[in-house]
Formats: sequence, C-alpha cells, structure tokens
Amino acid sequence: MKRLSLLLCLLTAFGLIIQGCSENSPASSESTAAAAAAETAANAKIDENKTYDYEVKEIWCKNGGNKIYGQAYIPKAGGKLPLIITSHGLGANYESGASYAKKYAPRGFAVYTFDFCGGSNKNHENKSGGSNLEMSVMTEVSDLEAVMETAKTWDFVDTKRIFLQGGSQGGLVSAITGIKHEDEIRGLILLYPAFGMYDFVHGFYDYDNVPDEIEISSMTVGKNFVTDLWDYDAREYLPDFKKPVIIIQGSDDNIVLPSSSVAANELLPNSEYHEIKGAGHGFSGEKHTEAAELAIDFVFKHI
Repeated sequence: MKRLSLLLCLLTAFGLIIQGCSENSPASSESTAAAAAAETAANAKIDENKTYDYEVKEIWCKNGGNKIYGQAYIPKAGGKLPLIITSHGLGANYESGASYAKKYAPRGFAVYTFDFCGGSNKNHENKSGGSNLEMSVMTEVSDLEAVMETAKTWDFVDTKRIFLQGGSQGGLVSAITGIKHEDEIRGLILLYPAFGMYDFVHGFYDYDNVPDEIEISSMTVGKNFVTDLWDYDAREYLPDFKKPVIIIQGSDDNIVLPSSSVAANELLPNSEYHEIKGAGHGFSGEKHTEAAELAIDFVFKHI
C-alpha cells in the first residue's frame, strides 16, 4: 500500500509539472501575449494620410575588405520602420536612390541608398571602396547582401519589412538578391530592370576570349563583368519567386525595352507592371514623381 501511495503521489506531481509547462497555461499565455505586444509596440505604424519629418545619416557598411558608403533617411515616426534599400544602375551612385528617398521618407519609410563598390563611372563620384575592374553584377549582389545584413542591426529597422529597390542593373541586382534571400524581404521594386544583361554578355562576347578591359556605360570594367554572369540567367528563377513585385518601366526606354519588363512580369506569379508613358531609361520630373507614387502605394499595400 505504501508503494502504491508513493506511486500515486509521484504521478500527481508529474502531472502538475506537465500542466505547469503546458503552452495553454496562464503564465505561458501571458508571456506570449506580452512578447507579442512588445514586438507590436516596437514596430512603427505608418499613417498613409500623414507626412513625417526625417533625418539623414551617413552610415558605412563593409563587404570583405571594401567599405560601402551610404546614406540613411530615417522618418521621425517612432518605433522600427519599414526599410527600402535602393540600388543604383551601372555607372551611377547613391544619389539616384536619394531622389526617391526624399519622397519615401516623408511617407514613413526608412531608406538606405549606397554606392556599389567600383560601380560608378567618371561622371559620378563613388565613395565606396573597390575598383571598376573588379565590379560585376555578382559583386554588386554581394555588396547588397552585406548591406542587408548590416541593416538588420540598425535600431530603426523592422527586419520583417525590408524591401529592395533597384534601377536598371541595380534592378537586376535587387532581383537576384531577392531570389537568394526571399524569406528575408517583403518585396521588390524594380525600375526598368536589366534582365536582358544575360543576353547582352552572350551576344557580344566569347567566354574564352573576353578582353581584360571592356568599355561600357562611360566606364572601364574587367572581364569578370562578363564571366560572372555567364551561367546565371535570373529569369529562370522568376516563376518560383512568390513575394510581391512591382515593375515600373518607361514606354520609350531604348536600353531596357518595355518588352523585356513585360516578359519578366509574366514570369512572376505575384507581380504588377506599370508603364510610364513617354519615359525613357530613367525618370525625372513628373515621371519620377509618378514612379515614386506607384512604389509608395505598393509598399503601403504590402507592409
């Protein structure tokens, strides 16, 4: 009898321990609710009908031995903010992203715009490290990956609401990076994305006879500009990319043809396509404002 009583006591005690550890227990439920409330409180709720003041900070990132220069536009909205990381086109610099940041930040979105290592031509100052002769689409993907990882450590960023935006070659770089890190981003904003770059390198070069130096977009690049992209066509991966995408294209673009962006949009399962009438390769004035408003509406839809 004593043994039976002891066994019953042990079973009762074990049952109480299990009940205390149950995810349905009051203590556990309260802890979960508190954690959820804390996370919600930390994330800024952006009001679509409000405009915000913002500050601009220079923030450096690092990729291997290269330092990456960039500017962060930080709205004074309180809490952790959605972040748009902008990537410039071949030969340009961070200033192309800054023109969008000045429209996005007042709407409550943090923006980081930066110089790709070795990615600017003689007409645009580049403050990042690296050489034009070392730069390629894939080195720029590596730069963007480094920026993304660094951005996750910034106290003003909601890491679950990161968008990538890129124009021309920067659009291709953003798409490739998004494909590789789909679970880490909320969506893609692609401005006249250069998905045809794969066709370009195959149409103009022979892999075994690529010159050491190539003149393109008012700059001299190295042979790896061709060889790094030789076996990678981003369009092959678009049908499997499920995150939302917006493609904004100029109707009169003679560098990235509208048909290229239309074809990419048709491959993507969760994409919207907008064509700006009369716009060429790059947007300015009213066309720039139109593109920015389309992007802003897209972000509000998906945050």
